[in-house]
Amino acid sequence: MLSVNLGPLAVQVSHLLLLASLLVAAGVGHLAGRHRQTGIGNVLIDMVLAGMVAGRIAFVAIWFEQYRQAPWSVLDIRDGGFTLWAGLAAALLMAIWRGRQRAALRKPLMLGLTAGALAWTAMSGMAGTLDTAEKPTLPTVAFKTLAGESTNLAAVAAGKPMVVNLWASWCPPCRREMPVLAAAQQRETAVTFAFANQGEDAATAQRYLSGGALRLANVLLDSSAELGRVVGSTALPTTLFYDAGGRLVDTHLGELSAASLASKLNQLRTRTASLTKE
Repeated sequence: MLSVNLGPLAVQVSHLLLLASLLVAAGVGHLAGRHRQTGIGNVLIDMVLAGMVAGRIAFVAIWFEQYRQAPWSVLDIRDGGFTLWAGLAAALLMAIWRGRQRAALRKPLMLGLTAGALAWTAMSGMAGTLDTAEKPTLPTVAFKTLAGESTNLAAVAAGKPMVVNLWASWCPPCRREMPVLAAAQQRETAVTFAFANQGEDAATAQRYLSGGALRLANVLLDSSAELGRVVGSTALPTTLFYDAGGRLVDTHLGELSAASLASKLNQLRTRTASLTKE
């Protein structure tokens, strides 16, 4: 499962796991420091902020060429562009710095962070096990092409790595990211791109594509939005990255920027290269 609905909002499961882990860390830290009335909540907030800033700066530096074309998009963190190792390093340095400033924080902080890390590992492991059991390969959902022909993802992929974008014409972030994906489809010929429209008919999808002058191959119609249910995503847009063996390598919920797409494609190429060596 990639997302869950909280009222009208679709929230990523990974974000919920992170929040739960932070709550575990804060709770254990509070218990460990209660005799000295020492909590670690503020430290955890500082760690998250430091990690986000450092992770974003590192990501922008790595993919600067993509951001150069649209400098203001650097500030739009909705594209999910963060470098994990830089964020973790900054968060750890913040924890060390705060611990050095106040000795009473050290034990609660160490115990809290350990508990949070264990909670994250356990919950992520369980979620990963469930995902692997539910969708080990490309989903076997039946689609119609714009021409009315029946097909499925395996037939469209034709043995190549595959990017599957779940979209709808009424979805603003879907419309904003579509030119980025269209350009990538023209450029990345070693990867198959498929665009699975969720819940709309051929006339509606074609009218949007024609109005936006978008030239896309592999536009698929999923009138019952079955693919979203199968992969466990209630959010649009959702983009799935499969290796040549049909295994899910990565996912992205929300709008893709040129930089975040380039990062995901780089991971997909790395995975494809490792499969080739095997």
